[in-house]
Amino acid sequence: MDLGPDAAGLTQIEEVFTNVISVMVGLAFIVLVVMLVLAGFKYLTSGGEPKAVQQAHQTVTWALLGVVFMALAWLLLQLIHAFTGIDVTIFNAKILQ
Repeated sequence: MDLGPDAAGLTQIEEVFTNVISVMVGLAFIVLVVMLVLAGFKYLTSGGEPKAVQQAHQTVTWALLGVVFMALAWLLLQLIHAFTGIDVTIFNAKILQ
């Protein structure tokens, strides 16, 4: 069955996955910056009120935990690569054939 010259193949699927992951990581860091700015704004506008300060502190805590989890995920992928030799950070559908 001939699908023509514009049919999507494994190379295009790999590119889509790579692009989606790149966009997701970029958006995650943008969200991190927004959350840290929001927490700073909460601190500045809290006026020393304990509940508002606690909310700002929780926002910073969760934003930084998000960074830690992202770094741990990356580290885990690098450790898998170091121990097995399989580069799991690169999507390669050709090995699935």
